[in-house]
Amino acid sequence: MSVVQITDLHKSFGDREVLTGIDLEVRQGEVVCVIGPSGSGKSTLLRCVNLLEQPTAGRIEVLGVDVTDPDVDIDRVRTHVGMVFQQFNLFVHRTVLDNCTMAQRQVLKRSRAEAERIARENLARVGLADRADSLPAQLSGGQQQRVAIARALSMDPQLMLFDEPTSALDPELVGDVLAVMRDLADAGMTMIVVTHEMAFARDVGDRVVFMDGGVVVEDGTADQVIGAPREARTRTFLQRVLDPTRTSGV
Repeated sequence: MSVVQITDLHKSFGDREVLTGIDLEVRQGEVVCVIGPSGSGKSTLLRCVNLLEQPTAGRIEVLGVDVTDPDVDIDRVRTHVGMVFQQFNLFVHRTVLDNCTMAQRQVLKRSRAEAERIARENLARVGLADRADSLPAQLSGGQQQRVAIARALSMDPQLMLFDEPTSALDPELVGDVLAVMRDLADAGMTMIVVTHEMAFARDVGDRVVFMDGGVVVEDGTADQVIGAPREARTRTFLQRVLDPTRTSGV
């Protein structure tokens, strides 16, 4: 079953075309990792999937719904799609538990008791059962990102979008967040992950998509794209990110 079907997607900001004819399918249960240099259009692609950015041209179907249709009920589609950003986007004056129950109660119309039960289950799932009453400022960056994941999971999504979820974290905090994402993948969650974590992409991704200059340059298994890239642009990028002595331009 196709969860996301992107056909000839274009996105421009003024005169600058950021996405140039993207075609991409994500099937149920797949983990698709999107890699590429900064400015290649990765995050814009992800934001177009749930219409945080309005495509300039092309078609995007999410869970069988054409989200590029002007008459689409995008809020209804978004109830099935969780998104985790680079920044945690938590409500700083609300407790962790409140952060994980607000959308459930407002959007899904769950009772307080049901929302809290589901939130606590997902906080336990990300290893933060004991921090439900904490404020975000009392947590590390990695813990805040795990709260953001628990909040998204509490909406029972059928698709999870991750936009470089570890890029704002100190290196020692990255592992805990990636471990949660690995568990989600093992549980069969459909995921599109924009990431610079090559080891995660290699180990967890069912497919790896390399983007550069607003186009998909390569799309295949991790062994194909990371292990034996066909295109010179892919090889150059991987040399830079895998060799710590060559980081310029990434």
